[in-house]
Amino acid sequence: MAVEEFGQTQDGETVHRVTIAGGGLTARIMTWGATLQELRLDGHGAPLTLGFPDFASYPAHSPYFGQTPGRHANRIAGGRFELDGVSYQLDLNERGVTHLHGGQAGTGKRVWRLDSHGADHAVFSIVDPDGQSGYPGTMKIEARYELRPGGCMAITYTSVTDRPTLANIAHHSYFNLDGSDTILDHDLMIAADHYLPVDADQIPTGEIRPVAGTDFDFREMRPIRCEGPDGQVPYDHNFCISRERAPARTIALARSMRSGIAMELRSTEPGLQFYSGFKVSPSVPGLEGRTYGPYAGFCLETQSWPDSPNHPGFAGAVLRPGETRVQHTEHLFMRD
Repeated sequence: MAVEEFGQTQDGETVHRVTIAGGGLTARIMTWGATLQELRLDGHGAPLTLGFPDFASYPAHSPYFGQTPGRHANRIAGGRFELDGVSYQLDLNERGVTHLHGGQAGTGKRVWRLDSHGADHAVFSIVDPDGQSGYPGTMKIEARYELRPGGCMAITYTSVTDRPTLANIAHHSYFNLDGSDTILDHDLMIAADHYLPVDADQIPTGEIRPVAGTDFDFREMRPIRCEGPDGQVPYDHNFCISRERAPARTIALARSMRSGIAMELRSTEPGLQFYSGFKVSPSVPGLEGRTYGPYAGFCLETQSWPDSPNHPGFAGAVLRPGETRVQHTEHLFMRD
């Protein structure tokens, strides 16, 4: 375990990076965004996640590589929602149309405090003040990374608030299990019978559609590669695991036949945003000098359903004083 200075923000805040190891994994995590900068599996030559070798590239070029979006991950239509009869307007940081991942200064783009660390774990926290990005209430968030025996990376987010608000924290790593230029030939299973169709702004239409008979049926392992009339299907959709949070259970499995590495995903969360990375194209090199293009990595973001405050039937994100929101996800890496 080691802690080192890794860079400075434009405001002069020092960014630290902590290295932890355990269970055959090594992780490097930054205080900026509580970001997983790099994850490696013993005996596998390439990193398991996309990232940059230096801090400066993150605020300038990162499409949330390994970051911790909040206070509400994913999108909220028009940045508007109503809670207990009060209307709120959040900042519109995606084309001036939608609120994405907590806004321009969301938790994934600010420096967290490193509270504690050991050989195999690190704990970070941040206070999101009342009015930040338009959200009501002061919310404290803790992020705990832990590397456990058996190739398990466990991430737990714990949130409390002093006023009713929204709390939906997520992990946003892009995974690539074999170091290929694209992940289209990875196999994927998602344990969901329904998904959320979206409009042109990637906002759910309100329909909860069965996956059966569609290109969104991942109930059995199959390749991510799926050619439609307009080419590869651009996956960036919420898969409906359940209506409520539940004890951690297996919700997805990804596998590369090329490397023999598989990743099982276990989570408490009711939603899983599968993003195939079709918009990835940073103009600077990634880890090991790699050039990342479209489909260089895939995201499996465990969370509440997107735009849930505006859809009463969706699995929601409301958090009230006296409650504690615990969002727990485990990534278990295995070899054939």
